[in-house]
Amino acid sequence: MIVSTKGRYALRVMLALADEKTCNYVPLKEIAEKENISLKYRESILVILSRAGFVDALRGRGGGYRLAKSPREYTVSSILQLTESTMASVSCPECVEGVCDRSGECKTLPLWRGLDKIVSEYLDGVTLENLMNPAFFKSDN
Repeated sequence: MIVSTKGRYALRVMLALADEKTCNYVPLKEIAEKENISLKYRESILVILSRAGFVDALRGRGGGYRLAKSPREYTVSSILQLTESTMASVSCPECVEGVCDRSGECKTLPLWRGLDKIVSEYLDGVTLENLMNPAFFKSDN
């Protein structure tokens, strides 16, 4: 699986919002400057996050964005699924019987499906709250 720039930036935006200790709205410009995200990405990412209900948006003076829920309620997987067309490590695991002419006889397909399961379970088990705590990755997780 290769995570796109949009996926990496979406994760960084969500972390920047999670880092905001108050319930204040953070202006788009502030997020972009803090995370060094270009205009090309920042607006499209926040539209995606807003439509999915991951962030609340407020227009006008004092407006900006904030998380709609607690950082512990967002998994890395849920964020990346919004921006990535696929989470598969290779295109084969997405094969549907009859679409791929080798799916019925492919000896490596179970390998790729197993790898995707491991990656998916790992990303489902890491939250924004975990990412904000470097000690989380020093443990046996």
